[in-house]
Amino acid sequence: MIVKQAFPSGLTLISEAIPHVRSVAIGVWLKRGSRHETPRDTGISHFIEHMVFKGTRSRSAQAIAAEVDSIGGHMDAFTSKEYAAFHLKVLDEHLPVAVDLLGDIVLNPLFDPAEMAKEKQVIYEEMSMVEDTPDDLVAELFSEAFWPDHPLGRPILGTRSSVSRLRQADLLRFFRSVYGPANILIAAAGRLEHAALAEMVRRHFGRLSPAQAPVRAVRPPRPAARVVTRSKRELEQVHLCLGVPAYAYAHPDRYVGYVLNTILGGSLSSRLFQNIREKRGLVYSISSGITCYSDAGCLSIYAGTRLESVDEVLRLTVDELRQLRTAVVPDDELRRAKDHLKGSLMLSLENTGSRMSHLARQEIYFGRQFGLDETLAGVEAVSAGDVQRLSGALFGGELTLSVLGNLKGYRPRPSLLRVE
Repeated sequence: MIVKQAFPSGLTLISEAIPHVRSVAIGVWLKRGSRHETPRDTGISHFIEHMVFKGTRSRSAQAIAAEVDSIGGHMDAFTSKEYAAFHLKVLDEHLPVAVDLLGDIVLNPLFDPAEMAKEKQVIYEEMSMVEDTPDDLVAELFSEAFWPDHPLGRPILGTRSSVSRLRQADLLRFFRSVYGPANILIAAAGRLEHAALAEMVRRHFGRLSPAQAPVRAVRPPRPAARVVTRSKRELEQVHLCLGVPAYAYAHPDRYVGYVLNTILGGSLSSRLFQNIREKRGLVYSISSGITCYSDAGCLSIYAGTRLESVDEVLRLTVDELRQLRTAVVPDDELRRAKDHLKGSLMLSLENTGSRMSHLARQEIYFGRQFGLDETLAGVEAVSAGDVQRLSGALFGGELTLSVLGNLKGYRPRPSLLRVE
């Protein structure tokens, strides 16, 4: 059973009791991410995510790690464009310890300058890791080109320049401005009792005070059709990321988008994988995905290939987009895509961590919880006509493209990127 409770302070708690398991996953979700940063503060949300584990008023970084290990728990955190999360998975008997730990790190971080200096070096290494991971780097280049001069186009990690400028006062200012109860959602799933959990949350999060600064208005992004290239001589492959604008997270056509993406490149039997990898052997990896935000979205395609094959991979990819616009998807292909989606969804919700994250994201983007049956019905209701209609709406113009590799002066011809 799913229970939602709003506290007088503005804090929201959502729990799902799953009596047949022994674990509980609990997360503190902040409804603010990197898109809510100013250009000067780029990377500060991610930096705070790191720093909350580096000591509080009552626990050192080593004490935090030792306490998690002593209960056999798994603790982690992440920052995205629109939210951040700090989560812990434990045995049900250790839930009080988990709430205490999460409350301490989220409410009482020290932001010690000496620890900040060390953690900056860690983040620089994280940036270097992206530079050394071509599929991540080409995606970063794509985002910057797709959403130019907008926070969604900036890297979540920030830049070496922006992170190097951050001081303790900056972290404290940002922390106090956004870590208020109205911006915080606590989600939990597993073997729990809501009333007991609510009392723990009240005890450890009750002293949260409202944010001290008004929330900056979020400017909707305006996607651009651009081509960016970056030469990196040490790479053996050329990496491509191309895409088009899609719809926001809660758009009525979201289920159509999921089915369309599955048919295009979201599964092993998808058109891109079968026609470009399996039939022609031009790539090892090719896939598509949909990234959705509160007010925007993007459908993107990734591929890695040889330099001499780039034009052919682009041509074949655009041909698949054109085919989805002009021809109705056969019934058997539509059936396979729906079954793949439904099976993947059900399997993904078999552990408490996934269930907890699912609760949080539904609350953030929809403000309500809906059951698995409603989601499965939404997928099942998609028709072949719906897929063709959405393909016509999304694949109607030029594509945004980023290209990374030992390019030797290569730049794609604009005609390759026109779907019509």
